[in-house]
Amino acid sequence: MAGSPHTGLKRLLSAISNSRAGLHAAWKNEEAFRQEVFLAIVLFPAAFWLGENSVQIVLLLVSVLLVLIVELLNTCVEATIDRIGHEYHELSKRAKDIGSAAVGVSLATLLVVWSLIAYAKFFE
Repeated sequence: MAGSPHTGLKRLLSAISNSRAGLHAAWKNEEAFRQEVFLAIVLFPAAFWLGENSVQIVLLLVSVLLVLIVELLNTCVEATIDRIGHEYHELSKRAKDIGSAAVGVSLATLLVVWSLIAYAKFFE
């Protein structure tokens, strides 16, 4: 596959357009992504209320962004596997399960970060 024919500013604008198209596709086709975006809409402002300093706020925000990033990557894995074929194959199942596990780990990370910072704010 050939590289991009664009360079400089045209390449940057093309990359931004591709990213926007990817976000639109994820929003349109992935219910889990939409749910996580709604979660982010709630948690982003809450991070500024819950965090007591810039480090805590950044940890809270990054944990939310991590979930969205991992969900996008998991969607890529699933779409690629589905493009190859819908018949059952153990490696396809493994790839999809591992992608799902990555989303689960990112959600667990979010839960731990938010819980620890909330505990520190309210119980220490």
